[in-house]
Amino acid sequence: MMRFQRTIKNTMAVEGIGLHSGRPVRMLLQPAAAGQGIVFIRTDLGGVEIAAAAENTSATSYATTLSRNNASIKTVEHLLAALAGLGIDNVTIEIDGEELPILDGSAAPFVRLIVEAGIQMQSLQRSTIKITKPIFVREGSKQVALWPADSPSISYFIDFDHPLLREQAMNIPVSEESFLRELADARTFGFLSDVQMLQANGLARGGSLENAVVLDEQKVLNKEGLRHRDEFVRHKILDLIGDLSLAGMPIIGHVVAHKAGHSLNARMVKKLLEHPECWTVIGSPAATRELPQEAHYQYQASL
Repeated sequence: MMRFQRTIKNTMAVEGIGLHSGRPVRMLLQPAAAGQGIVFIRTDLGGVEIAAAAENTSATSYATTLSRNNASIKTVEHLLAALAGLGIDNVTIEIDGEELPILDGSAAPFVRLIVEAGIQMQSLQRSTIKITKPIFVREGSKQVALWPADSPSISYFIDFDHPLLREQAMNIPVSEESFLRELADARTFGFLSDVQMLQANGLARGGSLENAVVLDEQKVLNKEGLRHRDEFVRHKILDLIGDLSLAGMPIIGHVVAHKAGHSLNARMVKKLLEHPECWTVIGSPAATRELPQEAHYQYQASL
């Protein structure tokens, strides 16, 4: 089915603190021309532009960082997941700091921002990557695989040494509807002992029960509890969607991930792009339409 590119209709602003830096940051999401892609602009560094592209991935420890011309933008995965989940191809993101605001630790606040901005259809056809041969990346017991399929889907398995999330699994078709309904509000999570270690090493300075699910040895410390019984694996899928969007095109295939994370996700994108014999491109950006249309969405009030 032919699908045309999308941007947002209006400029939207959001403020918050960075999860790891703890510093306040202000960000503007702005409409962008068809074919531009997702581009960050560090306004505090004179307007350095950093495209959301695999070649700009510079770090994957605890979050995904993009860098270019000695400038970085950190913890991009939740916003990228929201943009990918709503099928936004082109947007300019001005930001006055090095790390995106963590907000509530999920993609839901970014989804609200995008929906409030409005979604505008554009004149260029969207291209997609269709997997034709399996691709694997492994690191010990961790693995990500891409399998040929007629529609996008994800199977994810996690295994932690904790009574609440020792094993969780989820298999989900990837669509705008499933992203909004099942994934967007799943929050990042961590263990109290790890948070204390990270803060001692200058990370997670902005972390709190307001923007992450935190567990001690036995229980969830957040008074409101979990948003989903399996919120942990749902958030891992959310992160994966954001990281895979750095391939530059949506992927049609079945993703199988076992105990993966940002590092392995980035390795998968790199391997995918290095092996074009394993996929084909569907859709030509040369195809155009005459009358752009606005897309309208309804989403759960819980977002």
